[in-house]
This record gives sequence, structure tokens and C-alpha cells, in this order.
Amino acid sequence: MLLTAGQCADSPIAQDLVLDWLEAADYCLADRAYDTDDFLELLSRYDVIPVIPSHGRRAAKRDYDEHIYKDRHLIECFIGKIKHFRRIFTRFDKLEISYTSFLYFAFTLIWLR
Repeated sequence: MLLTAGQCADSPIAQDLVLDWLEAADYCLADRAYDTDDFLELLSRYDVIPVIPSHGRRAAKRDYDEHIYKDRHLIECFIGKIKHFRRIFTRFDKLEISYTSFLYFAFTLIWLR
């Protein structure tokens, strides 16, 4: 997990997030925001199959396995569960260490359910 500013997009740090597990991965499931040339090039260097729908701005649409992409709902459901913790989605904690600590606490509570 990497913490960024609230107004920052996810795709610029996507490469940093996935570098640790790329050698062991077969697929990378992500939404349209991760459909960037740099990220797709990184995945192809490690022979990871991108399961990412093409962004609307792309002239040539890429095919992706829609059956595998359906598993992405697990991520969306988890994010929905995290948003039940008001302290997280309103970002009451201003310090990174406080916010990250509460995130891990929320992750643990969700896992224990």
C-alpha cells in the first residue's frame, strides 16, 4: 500500500505498487485508469497478461478477458467496506502515520468478520 495525496491519480504510482509481485503474476486486473502505455509496457516485460479495459481515448481498443475481469468486483467490494469507516473516507487524520495505522486497523477488522 502506498499513500498519496487525495487529488493524485493512482496510475503514476502503479508501477511502484506492482514491481514486487510481477515475476510471480500471470494476470494484472485493473480498471481503465491503468490503461497507460508505460504500465502496459512494464507488464509485457514481465510476461504478465493485462486484464484492463481500453480507455475511451485509445484509438485502437485492446481485447481483454472479460471473464477474469469479473473478479475485480472483489476489490470494489473491499473498497466499499473500507468506506464504512468514517474516519478513513473523511480523512480526519492529517499525519500519514496516523492515517496508515487506522487503515491497517480497518483492514484487520474487515478480515476478522
